[in-house]
Amino acid sequence: MKLHKVRTYKSAEHLAREDQLAWKFAAMAADDVPLDDDVVEMIGNRIIDNASVAAASLMRRPVVSARMQALAHPYKRGATVFGLPADQRVSPEWAAWANGVAVRELDFHDTFLAADYSHPADNIPSMLAVAQHCGLNGSALARGIATGYEIQVNLVKGICLHEFKIDHIAHLGPSAAAGIGTMLGLSTEQIYQAIQQGLHTTTTTRQSRKGEISSWKAYAPAFAGKMAVEAVDRIMRGEGAPSPAWEGEDGFIAWLLGGPKAEYFVPVPEIGERKRAIMDTYTKEHSAEYQSQALIDLARRMRSSVKDFSKIASIVLHTSHHTHYVIGTGANDPQKMDPNASRETLDHSIMYIFTVALEDGTWHHEHSYAPERAKRPETVALWHKVSTVEDPAWTKRYHSHDPNEKAFGARVVITMQDGSVIEDELALADAHPLGARPFKRPDYVRKFRTLAEGIIGQEEQDRFIKTVERLTELTADELAGLNITALPSKCEPGKAHGIFDWQG
Repeated sequence: MKLHKVRTYKSAEHLAREDQLAWKFAAMAADDVPLDDDVVEMIGNRIIDNASVAAASLMRRPVVSARMQALAHPYKRGATVFGLPADQRVSPEWAAWANGVAVRELDFHDTFLAADYSHPADNIPSMLAVAQHCGLNGSALARGIATGYEIQVNLVKGICLHEFKIDHIAHLGPSAAAGIGTMLGLSTEQIYQAIQQGLHTTTTTRQSRKGEISSWKAYAPAFAGKMAVEAVDRIMRGEGAPSPAWEGEDGFIAWLLGGPKAEYFVPVPEIGERKRAIMDTYTKEHSAEYQSQALIDLARRMRSSVKDFSKIASIVLHTSHHTHYVIGTGANDPQKMDPNASRETLDHSIMYIFTVALEDGTWHHEHSYAPERAKRPETVALWHKVSTVEDPAWTKRYHSHDPNEKAFGARVVITMQDGSVIEDELALADAHPLGARPFKRPDYVRKFRTLAEGIIGQEEQDRFIKTVERLTELTADELAGLNITALPSKCEPGKAHGIFDWQG
């Protein structure tokens, strides 16, 4: 692994293609190295994880809307859509769209946090759609997913987007395009162009995760996946991309990030080096922003020490810069304290999440966000006693490159009205690889069965798990089995109509 320095170059300067970040990534993507067994297993885990959260979200409005948009684009070969029978196919970019929204809607799948943050399993829907449409096998799909994770994780390690209010899908467009290129066996030149188109077409602002957070939070990664499919399609037809994308005088770094004098250092595997970035990532046990995972576990642990919640005077979460300013009181978002806020906003309010986890001693992907739950008077009263402060020690741990030091937790101080103090801290969520109960294949299967209960039939659940277990052995025909078909009435069509349904 080498650290590649990325900076702006004036147009008069010559920056050889081979020295550009997009080319470095493209060469790595085109390098057909074998996958380690633990990497293959983890790819299977994340495919199961995606299906879990997709199943639980099938009847949520944003997912229904996206599915109806996809169904307006049927295609004879095409790709499958979560919830629908495997013989019902749509155009691959629309399958990537519909499945991407289903995977992202509940904010309940995998995560990687470093200089920026990400949900790397957002790469999978677009790659699965292209693999099904193009008649690829399971081995090709696994190689593509490994590339997508490699590029997104290393971009997240090296380039901070949120500091400049750029949404994190700007790292997803390039990674998904590259992964599709790996699957299709494209040349370094083609993948190089596709990566740059992926960056240019998926750079958006962080307002999608600020203030009144809407359903676009779920749509944004699906948009990046759809754009990646379209970018690769254009490149295969001989089109190019603005270059150099990151380093150009009027490019990404110069005008959207740190400016012409900024320097970034991005890890890039050397040719012949195994792709293992997926092993640095981790999934969620709870349906909430990742920085809240350890705090939900901590709230459950601290709950027994509080005899009367009405006697709490204040709760202060001493945590990292990122947690304080993104999901804490440092964000200065009044919506984060509003009982009428959307689910998407409550998911980004650690004040709300910690309160409910403390009161209930559990967390549920639906019940914990229900409007009637958020509006309980005693909950609102306690919620408004919670605040966050940045602690430099936690910020340092958040940004550490040492996996034994890196942490996403907090120290919580509960002060009672009589002046007594209850204090505890937790660095890592229980499900984290270094946590109290690291997630392994049985945990992913259990999560799948829990979220799919009553939505996906038992036989269909069993068939899906068995299909994933044979991932790299799957033929092109068998790859259609990486889909989940819902029980009757659990994947009903939407009632609202858009342009694609226009009958006038």
